[in-house]
Amino acid sequence: MLIVQKYGGTSLADAGKIQLAAARVAGLAMQGCRVVVVVSAQGDTTDEMIQKALQVNARGSVREMDACIAAGEQMSAALMAMAVGALGCPAVSLTGAQAGIHTDGVYGNARIVNLDDSRILRELDAGKVVVVAGFQGISENGDTTTLGRGGSDTTAVALAAYLKADRCQIFTDVDGVYDRDPRKYPDAVRFGRISYGKMLRLIENGAQVLHDRSVEFAREYGIRVEVLSAFNGNPGTIVG
Repeated sequence: MLIVQKYGGTSLADAGKIQLAAARVAGLAMQGCRVVVVVSAQGDTTDEMIQKALQVNARGSVREMDACIAAGEQMSAALMAMAVGALGCPAVSLTGAQAGIHTDGVYGNARIVNLDDSRILRELDAGKVVVVAGFQGISENGDTTTLGRGGSDTTAVALAAYLKADRCQIFTDVDGVYDRDPRKYPDAVRFGRISYGKMLRLIENGAQVLHDRSVEFAREYGIRVEVLSAFNGNPGTIVG
């Protein structure tokens, strides 16, 4: 079985949370699953990097901003690979470019146009867990591009589509998709299953649990996405 898992920034905010996620990943690998993990930058890292960039150049450069903030996911990927390795499972981290994620040339809001999965498959065949830096890819002219805030979700769904994964799981800080933010509204209702169309409508109305392009990608390729909590074993929501 091939499983793609994505962990968001709050799920990787500190060493303990990375180790918790790594234990879940290593457990699957030890059961014989082939596992590809997509990671976001830790906590508020992206916001902090944007602020640092603006301090040195308030007008900024969209190309250099992408080169700067993509480093957050790359750091998370390396840390996750090391954490999985510490549990006795061989693992390798890949940047978006190394993972073969090709995008158009729109800095800051790029779209995935193709995915060369040969490197990922080679690493999986070598018995490794593959950890991919989300939110990023490489343009036709070789530049780093980012996919827009929340773009790691799209990375995960795209990988699931191209790799023909058996499962695509998005781990976040809430245990599924709710009709409204459960962190603000105690009476929020969780969906056991939700259609792509209804999920997109929730996103249009402000829901931030999934990136809109990830849902569009899932609908186009027929990928069933599971949204789960990174911190408990509660049932989540199936999108699709």
